[in-house]
Amino acid sequence: MNFKKSSIFISCIVFIFLPTLITSQTCQKSCGNIPIKYPFGTGPGCGDPRFQPYVICNNQQLSFKTHTGCYPVTSIDYNNQVLYINDPSMSTCACTQPSKGFSLDGNAPFSFNDDTVFALLDCATDSSPIYKFNGNGGVNSTFPMCDSQGATVCSLLYSCQAISRLNLPISTCCVYTPVDLGPAFEMDLEKLHCSSYSALYGQELNPQAWKYGVGLKYKFNFNNDYPDMCESCEKSNGVCGYGGPYNSFLCNCPSGFNTSNDCFLGSSWSNSFTTVPWQTEFLLINALGWFMILALM
Repeated sequence: MNFKKSSIFISCIVFIFLPTLITSQTCQKSCGNIPIKYPFGTGPGCGDPRFQPYVICNNQQLSFKTHTGCYPVTSIDYNNQVLYINDPSMSTCACTQPSKGFSLDGNAPFSFNDDTVFALLDCATDSSPIYKFNGNGGVNSTFPMCDSQGATVCSLLYSCQAISRLNLPISTCCVYTPVDLGPAFEMDLEKLHCSSYSALYGQELNPQAWKYGVGLKYKFNFNNDYPDMCESCEKSNGVCGYGGPYNSFLCNCPSGFNTSNDCFLGSSWSNSFTTVPWQTEFLLINALGWFMILALM
């Protein structure tokens, strides 16, 4: 093979391998302005596979998905393991509007955070199943099956201008704590005969200062232990992910390659080529470059 053919051959090799060698990190560390850490991820193969179908990053917008809709994630409290979402259809102190309600998927690895309060608004006291009826001397009286401590929440909500102008009696408001949503975590306002709801946390005396949204609690695993392999991966500037037929743990490195442990130099020499860290790729690219230069001489 002459020098000309040799240089063409080597150039082809370089162009074939370069796109693979200089790929960027597949799993990103943020989505929009929200930092992304385990167990969440920015796409398939990132984070924990149990959470991937529910927390989605699309066009730099982090969203939470259930069978009732797709809701923007407003923040994640990693210290307390709480993800906060907003339902644009819910009513707040500034705006009231009809809503279908909110539900969690039964198999989703989430539960409602203890500080989240649901308030059902404009409920039909004569037909809603959240009220039970008791005949007393031929006269029916209603007893709300709601949180007895929720009267203050209802009173403050109904004092908001957006709600007060509807002239709704306080009795049509029902504070519906998360545990009352049942094992299916289902809140179907049509079945409950209520027109809207508010979800709030961080209550103060001023309802205009309330934080409106739903807090969702999550756990890493049954014992809620942070995986040691993931911790090592993150210390080496990697992002925790998964892959293979059994969704085995993988550490996604800045180079774009995955390893079975971390991204430190020398930790993966005994593994396959796909586990080579970014420092090794740099040396390989340089070697190919020098080889092509020598071939052209």
